[in-house]
Amino acid sequence: MAIFRRLEVHRGFMNGELREECGVPAGSAAGTNRRRLAASMLATLILSLTLWFVAGGTAHGQESDRFVDRIVAVVGQDVITQRELVSRVNLAEQQLAQRGARTPDRNTLVRQVMERMVVERVQLQEAERVGISIDEITLNRTMESIAAENNLTLIQLRNALAAEGVDFAAFREQIRDELTIAQLRRRQVDNRLRVGDQEIDDLIAAESGAIDRDIRYRIAHILVALPQGADSATIAEAQRKADGLRARIREGEDFSNLAISHSDAPDALEGGDLGWVGAAELPTLYARAVILMRPGEVSRVLRSPSGFHIVRLIEREAGAERKVPQTRARHILISPDQIRTEADAEAQARSIYNRIREGASFDDLARAHSDDVGSAARGGDLGWVNPGETVPAFEQAMQGLAVGEISSPIRSQFGWHIIEVLERRETDASRDLLRARAQEILQNRKREEETELWLRRLRDEAFVEYRIEGLGS
Repeated sequence: MAIFRRLEVHRGFMNGELREECGVPAGSAAGTNRRRLAASMLATLILSLTLWFVAGGTAHGQESDRFVDRIVAVVGQDVITQRELVSRVNLAEQQLAQRGARTPDRNTLVRQVMERMVVERVQLQEAERVGISIDEITLNRTMESIAAENNLTLIQLRNALAAEGVDFAAFREQIRDELTIAQLRRRQVDNRLRVGDQEIDDLIAAESGAIDRDIRYRIAHILVALPQGADSATIAEAQRKADGLRARIREGEDFSNLAISHSDAPDALEGGDLGWVGAAELPTLYARAVILMRPGEVSRVLRSPSGFHIVRLIEREAGAERKVPQTRARHILISPDQIRTEADAEAQARSIYNRIREGASFDDLARAHSDDVGSAARGGDLGWVNPGETVPAFEQAMQGLAVGEISSPIRSQFGWHIIEVLERRETDASRDLLRARAQEILQNRKREEETELWLRRLRDEAFVEYRIEGLGS
């Protein structure tokens, strides 16, 4: 389990191929027919919603009782109502307006928002299936952090949201959903990541300058997605679309507006803007192109299993090297799951802590009981940890310990940790630190690619049915 990642709340999700029923092979004739039917149903749904908007069913974000609890889509065991969809479309319009971005046509906007909501529901259902839930303590701490990041108290945050017409309880549950999805992705994707010594050596040889200078990039992208098992005609059509978009960009059309209207990526409504990323966050597909590009330049069309990508480097920023204080620590993690409740996990962690205080071997107990599979095999040893590499609750507890001191069980979003600090040191950008950075870069690149593929598989296997009766009346 990767505790070496700051908690990131994901607000966008990968668009996927439209399918009405799970279990149909993507390349089969039945799968093709079902996808066509689903696409047709969604097109009719969009048309009906467009007519409803034009007819004055909603104005300035206000919703009518006419569509309370009408179901517009069934996603597995869950539903999406017309009220929810209209609310999210209105919110997307407001966010685009605040950024000064051009709002796409209604059909495009409804399609983008609907697909985002479908993929959110699919991930939440998968999280429930594998036993992931966010407890009230973690949620409350996250809400306090959001308020603090905006220089507000929790009460002031509530008031600020109310002034914008946002229900605080609904906002809080949305944050819970995003935390749940973030934890699901870490559990389902991070466990598959493997980085070999040869890969690290190759990366240092190819990109050591970029790694060593700590350069940051602000990038944007457009994705023309491909369904799994796409035939040659579908691939060729997607290639033509991507080539056409790149040609329009080179002729002077606005990248952000084209991304909003045509990208299949989860951040399409943000104009494809991925924000500032370090070398560690650059997906492998983009890395070499971005490192060699000048600000304002656009990449050639890049191909991945998910489709065709166009990348634009907006800005580049370099920072100075500095000495880094490091902590070598080990831990035992006890996580709640489908069988072990939160209370059970805490009780087991406290029992193990008491056994350590009575003289039991930390190493042996970590190997026998820790749910962090990667470190358990090393007796819980996490190696040398840099500031910011662990989640805040873990780092705060670790930094408060003296060398040789063992913490009582502390809670993070991963479960209950018992931490022991083994050593501390200060290091500069040595060869060891360079290798650690290279390993982090490779892990993050693989994480991006694996997450993209996992999301597409999850979406393709989901049961999605669009309900359109009465939406246009």
